[in-house]
Amino acid sequence: MIDPRRIRNFSIISHVDHGKSTLSDRILELTGAVEARDMREQYLDSMDIERERGITIKAQNVRVHWKDHVLHLIDTPGHVDFGYEVSRSLAACEGVVLLVDASQGIEAQTLANCYLALEHDLEIVAALNKIDLPAADPERYAGEIEAVLGLPADEILRISAKTGDGVDLLLDEVVRRIPAPKADREAPTRALVFDSYYDQYRGVVSAVRVVDGVLRAHGKIRFFQAGTTHEVEEIGVRTPVPQPVDELGPGEVGYLIAGVRNVGEARV
Repeated sequence: MIDPRRIRNFSIISHVDHGKSTLSDRILELTGAVEARDMREQYLDSMDIERERGITIKAQNVRVHWKDHVLHLIDTPGHVDFGYEVSRSLAACEGVVLLVDASQGIEAQTLANCYLALEHDLEIVAALNKIDLPAADPERYAGEIEAVLGLPADEILRISAKTGDGVDLLLDEVVRRIPAPKADREAPTRALVFDSYYDQYRGVVSAVRVVDGVLRAHGKIRFFQAGTTHEVEEIGVRTPVPQPVDELGPGEVGYLIAGVRNVGEARV
């Protein structure tokens, strides 16, 4: 069982092509979640079209370990058409990393997602990416972020997701500034389903964030949206390979398989 005080749940929000998937790759590498020989670009993008077009469509989540803390990274789409997916991911987090291209500055979609994060009352850790590019102008765009969003320019990190420069400092800031989840282990079990997909061999696989209590394998659960009751067949975490566990405690993020045959029964 993980002490909720050591858990940090966060998303990365950015405009499409500002380096979000590349940053996810560096985080997986830096934390040792994926060995160098198994690493490939856009590691969390599992759909063929995501890899082909270089955009994230489906929210993914992964658990990594950083300096005695457990980080749950919930990847979000950056494209303007996937605002609903972003809002679902943010509902499972306490904070976000706002990633802005240091050669382009804030784009409209970044702004929209940032306002979504503010509506959810999330802590924002801002970072200017691609500082290795000749066209990068981090000072100018740090000032722009401060003017538009009110985030202090001297607190905005300068990183390069491509080279890995500054990514370790970013993870340190995530641990320092994003609050631990407020959770009560003794309270009745409540969990949030923030994504589901259908697996032809296992049925519906739901991404869940435990809010209170403990979610246990082989226990009975009720989906409130659909009003249906199921027995939990398997719960687990993505590291990023799915790894079954006996229980998920308060504040933890993982996946749930409960023999559901219709995605409509595991509604977000």
